Order: sequence, then C-alpha cells, then structure tokens
Amino acid sequence: MLVLVAPGQGAQTPGFLTPWLDLPGAADRVGAWSDAIGLDLVHYGTKADAEEIRDTAVAQPLLVAAGLLSATALGEVVPDAVAGHSVGEITAAAFAGVLDDTAALRLVRTRGLAMAEAAAVTRTGMSALLGGDPEVTVEHLKKLGLTPANVNGAGQIVAAGTMEQLAALEEDKPEGVRRVVPLKVAGAFHTHHMAPAVAALEEVARGLAPADPKVAYVSNKDGQTVATGADVVTRLVGQVANPVRWDLCMETFQRLGATALIEVCPGGTLTGIAKRALPGVRTLALKTPDDLDAARALIAEHAGAAS
Repeated sequence: MLVLVAPGQGAQTPGFLTPWLDLPGAADRVGAWSDAIGLDLVHYGTKADAEEIRDTAVAQPLLVAAGLLSATALGEVVPDAVAGHSVGEITAAAFAGVLDDTAALRLVRTRGLAMAEAAAVTRTGMSALLGGDPEVTVEHLKKLGLTPANVNGAGQIVAAGTMEQLAALEEDKPEGVRRVVPLKVAGAFHTHHMAPAVAALEEVARGLAPADPKVAYVSNKDGQTVATGADVVTRLVGQVANPVRWDLCMETFQRLGATALIEVCPGGTLTGIAKRALPGVRTLALKTPDDLDAARALIAEHAGAAS
C-alpha cells in the first residue's frame, strides 16, 4: 500500500529546483506555470537566495510546483493514498485529481500572498520542539500564549506565535524537550494570526470546480479520508488558520495498511518523521532526479504485490 506525500513550507533550499529543470519538458512546464500565476518560478527555484525563498508568497507556489514536477517525473503512478503537510495539501489535491495543476498553482499563489499579508501585521514565527511528552508540551505552550500549530508525531511539535512569545519559549522549554529550532517561515501559520487569509481563500475557492478524489485523500485537519472535492477545498481554506495534525495522518496511514511512503521534492522532512513514527514502512524522499529510479522501483514493486 503506497502513500504519496508532499512537504510543507520550510522544506525549500536555494537552487533545489535546478536539477529538475534539466528533465525533458520540465523547464517549459514550469515556465508556463510561472506565466499562469505571475511569478518567475524558474528564477526562484534556481537563482534566488535563502531569504528570497523564505518569503511566504514565493515559497508556497515554489513548493507546489516542485512537488507536481517531481511527481510527473515518476511516470504513471497511482498511489493508494495521498496527503500533504500544510501547503503540501494543495499538491496532494492535485495528485488526487481534485484540482488540475494550474488551478492548484493559482490557489496556492493566492494562499501565499494572503498569508504573507496576514503575517506582516505582527512579527510572528514558528519553532520546532524536539522530544518531550506531547500533552506536557501542549499545555506549556498554551501557558506561554503559543499555539501548537503542527503536531507532527515522532516527538515533534511546532509552536507558533509572536517573536516575543517564541523568545520566551527559548528561555523556558517544556519538560523533556531537547531542542527548540526556529523554522524558515515568515509567520505564525495555522494560528489565529492567519484568519485574514481565510477570507481571501474563500473568495477564490468559490470559482473552483473540484472533482472528487480518485484515491484516498487524507486531511491534516483530523487525519480523516475525504470523499468529495468540495470537502477537500473547504478544508484547504480553513487549514491556514487551524493546526496541522500530521500525527493523525500517520495513524490513518497505518490503519490503511501503508507499506511504503514516497515524499515528493523537496523531500526529506516527512520521510524523516515517518522513519521514527511508522516502523516497518519503507520510505523514500525525492530530493534530486537521481532518486527517481529507486522511487520507480519501489512503485513497481508495490504494483506487482497489489496485482
């Protein structure tokens, strides 16, 4: 049982798209997407520095484009389930056939711009907490006025709030937490700070014509599989101001009988969590085109086992 997943913001690094654009037709495809959304994805994916691609309005479309491009490079693959972390849910919606590629990129362009605008109101950010008991950590964060914005499982929770609140967290870590790691994001995503972005997405969503998912679509709102395209879009709109429950998604992967998990470009974050939380599940991250052959072999192996 194969799961295809897409990472969220913070996974991007300078130049990560460069080797993918050498694949046949890739540069033309990304160029067309750039024209469709009014953002030079080729430039930002190859030449921009870390600060430029930290910009929410840039990072989000760039990540969705990279995920779509790398998934296409795999060839004809029909996973048993798909899911995405935060903005990766839009990539997953395209994998599942809920949105076509252009609609997905236009939606994420609006999402990135709206969230960047919301983030500009107050200086906010996010930090990952490694280790500790989840219940103890969550209660401690609430005392500091922080939101457990991503509950990722495998001993990782991401706190979000103002920079002052995050500074206080550095000085007063929850019991058992080994490290507090600031993330490469420009705002307190998946918190009340993002409420203004919800209205902007609701307006765009009204113009979409989503199809029902062709494969199991696992929502990071609550880890549930979603049956209709309309429900997928509703969840995509609301999740920008609500916590990501990746831990519940992984519980669903287990319940569905997952045996392999492939993370699209820029892979690494979600496979790292899965290695700790899903023992026995084979994982593979698409970091560069050099990983494609191994991914295709894993897909073929699972297709053969299923048949």
